[in-house]
Amino acid sequence: MYQKIEASTCHVASRKMVSNFAMKNENHLSEMITFAFDINNELHVKAFWSLDLVCEKKLKQFVPYIEDFCNILPKIKDDSALRPATKIAYFLAKSNHRKNGISLTQEQEHNLIEALIDRLIQEEKVASKVYDMKALFVLGKKYNWVHDELKTIISQDYSNHSPAYQAATRNLLKKLNK
Repeated sequence: MYQKIEASTCHVASRKMVSNFAMKNENHLSEMITFAFDINNELHVKAFWSLDLVCEKKLKQFVPYIEDFCNILPKIKDDSALRPATKIAYFLAKSNHRKNGISLTQEQEHNLIEALIDRLIQEEKVASKVYDMKALFVLGKKYNWVHDELKTIISQDYSNHSPAYQAATRNLLKKLNK
């Protein structure tokens, strides 16, 4: 697995090859997750690039690692790893909200909410913030206070960001104000 991740690039075809390889074998997936969650490892970012594709296709394979993911999410510093990590958080929130999806514990939900809100108020790249907002919106369907907090944060922060962030914020505020 090490060689596959090391040789991978940010291109979709490369990331798909690594994610497909990992999904075929539980040991490979476990090894890829170990690399992704080790924020001091040089392959940490590349492993996250492919891990978000695994979670997009087969989120149930990720279930045994959710607790560790909730613990590592607030510690991720690299923007290139943060985007796929917040995308995974969104997949988890979305699936947790479905009847036939995965089930997060209340503690896991609260850990995700806390990490995502913290990320949202920090200086992060727009793509990560958009996934933060989407995940918090879904989690807020269960915890009303999350929607209130989300409205406050994105309303205050609106004018300080790019047009892309403002567009995403406008769309979300429309949903929140319904």
